[in-house]
Amino acid sequence: MQPLSNKRNDNNQTDIAACRRLLRCGSRTFYAASFLLPRHVREPASALYAFCRLADDAVDIDGGSLADIYELRERLDRAYAGRPCANPVDRAFAQTIDRFEIPRELPEALIAGLEWDASGRRYRELADLQAYAVRVAGTVGAMMAVLMQVRSPNLVAQACDLGIAMQLTNIARDVGEDARAQRVYLPLSWMAEAGIDVDDWLVNPSFSARLGAVVSRILDVADEFYARADTAIPELPLSCRPGIRAARLLYAEIGNQLRRHDCDSVSRRIVIPARRKLELLCSALLTLRPKLCELPTGCLYEAQFVVDATATSLPTPPAPATALPWWNLHGRAVRVIDIFEQIGRRELSSSSSGGQKQAIA
Repeated sequence: MQPLSNKRNDNNQTDIAACRRLLRCGSRTFYAASFLLPRHVREPASALYAFCRLADDAVDIDGGSLADIYELRERLDRAYAGRPCANPVDRAFAQTIDRFEIPRELPEALIAGLEWDASGRRYRELADLQAYAVRVAGTVGAMMAVLMQVRSPNLVAQACDLGIAMQLTNIARDVGEDARAQRVYLPLSWMAEAGIDVDDWLVNPSFSARLGAVVSRILDVADEFYARADTAIPELPLSCRPGIRAARLLYAEIGNQLRRHDCDSVSRRIVIPARRKLELLCSALLTLRPKLCELPTGCLYEAQFVVDATATSLPTPPAPATALPWWNLHGRAVRVIDIFEQIGRRELSSSSSGGQKQAIA
């Protein structure tokens, strides 16, 4: 008879594998970057991202309603009570929050942001949009910091900054897709300054140079947050740096590609070619010791509650699982090349089918 502890481990590995399959199609940027994370971070991160992915899809793809939000909160209640719903993602997520003692305020704030989506909230000023980005993406950055055993206030703040940067990039990329769903995330005051009446524009969303200027402004703000996050990467555990830097480079490249197309995210969807993804992954892999920079102090006002919730909780670190040592560059490179060959074939076969909105960073 197999020991109970081994059965639980086997069941968890099966659940993690299910999370990975979900992310392979639904969160391809994270999925690619995650191959550069050590296993003891990659696996719980996959559970975290899979739960966030399904939560986002419940609102973003399925239409979203207050009933959906209520169901998400019930699922969260059950996960924190140790009685997760009977599906692989919820089980893996429950084990992750228990093992790493993830502060409940973080996923609760994420669901609050999704509730804003379900209610069709719009954002008049940049600060309003940033408050939304903190909830749906900054919280994910903070939870990733917890998985890496990083809880100092400054580092958590910069993890939040990276999530905000990624979310703003997603917003810039998905302007047309959101508009066709009658959603607008660009600051209304910026649209008005550009001479765009939002309600009239939503009747027939189209690209113009004026709209491109607004999208460009959002990308400029995202770049500021990427720069703030860059200062924290050298302070992360050495084995985690390539994966986090890869995620940062891949998301920022979406903005770079968008700029190359005049910031037009209405008539086209920006996709990073597999070859370029591989180049960025190799760059992240080889930059193990980036130049040390002075960490900025403080955090975005809208993110202070996330930093406070994370930095004040100091659990006992769990024992890491066996992983490829950080110096095994050849092993990591071979694994990355193999996965991108698969991604390249998959993108080639599905290039005409369009993309899926990905609001979770």
